[in-house]
Amino acid sequence: MPDALALDSISVLLVWTAIAVYALAFIAYAIDLARRSAVAIEMQDARVRESERERELVGAGVASASAGAASGGETLAQVRESQQAAEKALNAPVSARTKQLWARLGTVLTVIGFLLHLAATIGRGVAAERVPWSNMYEFALTGTLLIVAVYLTALFRFDLRFLGSLITGMTVLLLGGATLSFYVEVVPLADPLKSVWLVIHVFVATLATALFALASGLSVMQLMQGRRERRAIAAVGAVGSDGAVSTGPRFLRTLPSADALESLAYRFAIVGFVFWTFTLIAGSIWANDAWGRYWGFDTKEVWTFVIWVLYAGYIHARATRGWRGSRSAWLSIIGFTAVLFNFTIVNMFFKGLHAYSGLS
Repeated sequence: MPDALALDSISVLLVWTAIAVYALAFIAYAIDLARRSAVAIEMQDARVRESERERELVGAGVASASAGAASGGETLAQVRESQQAAEKALNAPVSARTKQLWARLGTVLTVIGFLLHLAATIGRGVAAERVPWSNMYEFALTGTLLIVAVYLTALFRFDLRFLGSLITGMTVLLLGGATLSFYVEVVPLADPLKSVWLVIHVFVATLATALFALASGLSVMQLMQGRRERRAIAAVGAVGSDGAVSTGPRFLRTLPSADALESLAYRFAIVGFVFWTFTLIAGSIWANDAWGRYWGFDTKEVWTFVIWVLYAGYIHARATRGWRGSRSAWLSIIGFTAVLFNFTIVNMFFKGLHAYSGLS
């Protein structure tokens, strides 16, 4: 057993090292967002100068556009133009993406943090001589690992580096909080957990959670981008089509439209929903093997079903035109909040057959 304790101590050290590297990645991604703001203003100024030369604008028209660019404001036309460029960048292959130094550094640090995180998770499993999914600390260890894994995998298809600060920041908070609050020493599995369904049920549920996390992050950006678009549209009626107004954080000018972000969030959420549906089915089969019934209205079972209903509602809302936009985005965010509530509050404070928090 001393060897197992030593290995678990190394695992904890690797966890804290991974957290430190994730924190550095968060800083790099945050600097990238700040740089995006400066680049957006430079690009806007260049477009205004080019427009002046091409169309030979004179008088108040030039002054209005130039003043808007200088003050950081935007016209509706500039909003649409920047979004079109951002949507092309979103789907660009890795080799064709802009060489943003801080974004690349953030991604490299995230990969290093992920490898340390993976080593810590494997170390915990080897020390316990089982899959590391028997208590809240181990759930958090694996869950945050899969969130980062899904984000890094998605980067091969979409340029989501604008989500880097959100993903790494969330990982630092969740993993650091779990290590401080939920850590317990290695203990044997409880009898009901000694089943192949532990591997299937928990892994699929954790993978669904990771996909929901990415969808939620995109929904947050969708809400911010939607607010920017509404401000620009309102300015058309208030100050005229050439009027420039402040539309919010400048890094949003390098992001796709709210519709594009919503569509991408929906794609991640619907895959997560498929996995969560399987989680419900697998959990019912496992419950029948362990307790002799498929469903017993246990607190954890009820909350798993509540989450399923929330995401089913989100998918239905997204398919219904009247519920697209900010309302469907809020459903996505509420759904992920319910997932976190299910993991933390339900595990810690609600009694039931699924009381495997490991906390005394």
